[in-house]
Amino acid sequence: MFGQIKMVITLIMIMGIAGGGMYVFKLRADNAILKANQVQLETAITEQNKVLEQQKEDFTAILESNKKLNVLIQTFKKDLQDLDKRFTKKNRDVGKLAIDRTKAVERIINKGAKNAARCLELASGAEHTEDELKATKKSEINPECPALANPSYVPY
Repeated sequence: MFGQIKMVITLIMIMGIAGGGMYVFKLRADNAILKANQVQLETAITEQNKVLEQQKEDFTAILESNKKLNVLIQTFKKDLQDLDKRFTKKNRDVGKLAIDRTKAVERIINKGAKNAARCLELASGAEHTEDELKATKKSEINPECPALANPSYVPY
């Protein structure tokens, strides 16, 4: 009987050691999986931080563009008001003037169309010419959009 008890105790000890060994191997496998997950999480966090930084830069760029656009809109509104003042004068009959002074009206309309086309080019992003940048006198400016076409011109 004493031999059987020794055998049972030895068997229990062997099973305990084997179970402990299996538990250690399982812990090592779990540890490797957790390390791999940690690396993936750190990579994801780094990528998300980059995305957030890019979004902040984009947001700042959008705000700057919006400010520039608002300034341009205000300039266009002022130019539109100036044009409206020019064309809303009492007792002005453009049709009668065109009949009486055909060549003069044709020249004025052609020049105005050319100036308006240049305003559209500038509003679309075209570069200013040197003459446009240097214009300071009323006779040198583009009267259709002076603020846009001639940034150096200051009306009196």
